[in-house]
Amino acid sequence: SETFLAKALNDGYREQIYLATKLPCWLVETRADMDKFLNEQLERLDTGYIDFYLLHALNRKTWDKMLQLGALEFLNKAIEEGKIRFAGFSYHDEVELFKEIVDAYDWSFCQIMYNYFDEHFQAGREGLNYARMKGLGVVAMEPLRGGALVNGLPEEAKKALHSVSSERSVVGWALGWLWNQPQLSVVLSGMSTMEQLKQNLELADKYWENPWTSIDQEAVEEATRIIRDLQKVPCTNCGYCLPCPEGVNIPRNFALYNDHYMLSDPAAKARYKGLLGEAERASNCVQCGVCLEKCPQQIPIPDELEQVSALF
Repeated sequence: SETFLAKALNDGYREQIYLATKLPCWLVETRADMDKFLNEQLERLDTGYIDFYLLHALNRKTWDKMLQLGALEFLNKAIEEGKIRFAGFSYHDEVELFKEIVDAYDWSFCQIMYNYFDEHFQAGREGLNYARMKGLGVVAMEPLRGGALVNGLPEEAKKALHSVSSERSVVGWALGWLWNQPQLSVVLSGMSTMEQLKQNLELADKYWENPWTSIDQEAVEEATRIIRDLQKVPCTNCGYCLPCPEGVNIPRNFALYNDHYMLSDPAAKARYKGLLGEAERASNCVQCGVCLEKCPQQIPIPDELEQVSALF
């Protein structure tokens, strides 16, 4: 994507935008690796500097490794040399570690998983408020929870939202909840089509014409309760657990599992047999546990795959 983006930033467009990319912490083994990856990124992006540079997907394991290898000195040096302008981090772990990381360095910003269903998950609202108190800009990622708050939203939850406003889409509800929070600096959205991009821009323009109300907030809280009562595995389909050494397609197994419960989907079992090859199915899990260290949501994946296999 960096090589592709470089082509889009030709002809003076680079100076009109803010550019962000991340250090892949899980690939870093030495202090020299940090410089190597950054220099390669600058070359691929065909630019002399990156505006916003993140230590990617920090958790207890990667944060301890970054500290040991000298990541904070690396960030200072990169800023002094003008290779990056602002240092930040993205995060997937518990709120106490989040606060520890916030306090460990003079960060400009951070990026957290945050949506109305995950208000108190990982860093959550407590982490959001703490980071803002410390002067950090806060970026919200996964506002639609990997699409689950749109495609996987139970009918009863939709009814709870539409009973307040039949004109606002489920995407509008999810983004509106975030836009109503002044603690947030930026709301990211994983748009995969031009139509989604246009829809989100239109929603952003229209949101300010109808400010969020306490009634809206109550509707979202009711929808959250309904979802929470139905969902079995809090997988966001981020894919960090892949590749599985045995070839199990972990996110798709969990998506079908959640479909069965959240959507009362009678076709989930048929899709399990039809969409997944034998090696990809939950029944092929050998309980090796390699995925456990990779999962940002800290899901007990082998145990849950056993449940998926038993269901399907």
